Amino acid sequence: MSDATLHATGQDPDDFAVQIADQVESFLVAVTEVAKGDEPDSAVPFLLLEVSQLLLAGGRLGAHEDIVPDERYEPDLGPEPDVDDIRERLALMLDPVDVYSEVFDPYEPRKPPVPARISDDLADVITDLRHGMAHYRAGRTTEALWWWQFSYFSNWGSTASATLRALQSLVAHVRLNQPLEELDGLDTDQDLSEEALAEAAGKVMAEEIAGPLGLREVK
Repeated sequence: MSDATLHATGQDPDDFAVQIADQVESFLVAVTEVAKGDEPDSAVPFLLLEVSQLLLAGGRLGAHEDIVPDERYEPDLGPEPDVDDIRERLALMLDPVDVYSEVFDPYEPRKPPVPARISDDLADVITDLRHGMAHYRAGRTTEALWWWQFSYFSNWGSTASATLRALQSLVAHVRLNQPLEELDGLDTDQDLSEEALAEAAGKVMAEEIAGPLGLREVK
């Protein structure tokens, strides 16, 4: 369904549900376009913008009172759309800066960072958002809002927040001309120390995106 028909029922554009759905749809469309790889040079700053805008919708959902679905049991939506193609395209385009270190819960003391992938995170967020969008397009607005709010707290909110931090760090290291140590085989499948995880953004990253961003050469 296209943007033009998303609100074909004539809903008020100032309505909370319409605004959240618009932000969700914008993110889904934008990240899918980025994953096509037509403009890889601008992928990182563009993803930074899109994730930032999505988290505004998340913040609004988080600040809203608890949304209660109309039905006791969630209607069956059938099989979830496959996101493997998007995940793989993003991983290829973002290599070698796809892997970063994440603190899973900042309120759990002495928890070491764990490796994560921007491509995995974005695919997971898309899966959650598409699930709610399926309800919205079927006319189950309250169900959609409930799902987006619930999954914001349980999964996509923290995932998108971690991804935003990684993307912001990538751009900041280039803009401030502060490359870290060069990446050395960092991967989510490895048992890595905290010191190794701290090297998730490095010279390779800077060399990859400094030029496309129109910034000075990183020495």
